[in-house]
Amino acid sequence: MMMKLDGKVAVVTGAASGMGKAIAELYAKEGAKVVVADLNIEGAESVASGIVTSGGTAIALKVNVGELADIDGMIDTAVSEYGTLDILVNNAGIMDNFEPAEAIDEARWDLIFDVNTKSVMRSTRKALPIFLAKEKGVIINVASTGGMNGAHAGATYVASKHAVIGFTKNTGFMYAQKGIRCNAIAPGAVETNISSSMTAPNQFGISRAGLTHAAVPRTGKPEEIAQVALFLASDDASFVNGAVLTADAGWTAAF
Repeated sequence: MMMKLDGKVAVVTGAASGMGKAIAELYAKEGAKVVVADLNIEGAESVASGIVTSGGTAIALKVNVGELADIDGMIDTAVSEYGTLDILVNNAGIMDNFEPAEAIDEARWDLIFDVNTKSVMRSTRKALPIFLAKEKGVIINVASTGGMNGAHAGATYVASKHAVIGFTKNTGFMYAQKGIRCNAIAPGAVETNISSSMTAPNQFGISRAGLTHAAVPRTGKPEEIAQVALFLASDDASFVNGAVLTADAGWTAAF
């Protein structure tokens, strides 16, 4: 059976756990050489060694996506290790504490935007010369249903993911005739450890957001998001560009 990503080189951020881990593992299973990037290097090394043990190809890299040098080094490492880059998956992200606008802490706003939004711009900017040189490349940004709806988190997280979706659409359109595709996935409630980045949830914010969370049909598995990421990375999605694929079991179809 032909593997969907045979010989491709992929970088996946936030790949030590959750959706990133599932994406890295599935990509490797489908033939990609994977750079498993995460701030949690022990977790990244565990994922990479698991891939290698299963017969795949992967290396782990300690990357803080909030730091420009780490982003540039990540892309450079993919090229020096595997010769090129074909697929960039911007998955790393952190949550806010469901703060409404009046309760936003500026330092936390800056951190969340650095990790969730600026990192997407920086890695895309770094990868584009490689993609343009060969007129082929795929960028997949893991956004959120919070990137399209107002009450799935706090104001900061929601704003950061709306920005990712806008950036995705612009990039997809700009490079549409250059053999480059840029799409976003908007997961709903998925069973990951992103809530571990929350410190002290804002009770008013949670009470308001809870009105929409009550409508969630079911939570998703990281592996279900990985299947969407595989589709977008593969030639099966050759005509899909600048799109946002919602994967939420029908949650946001309700409103």
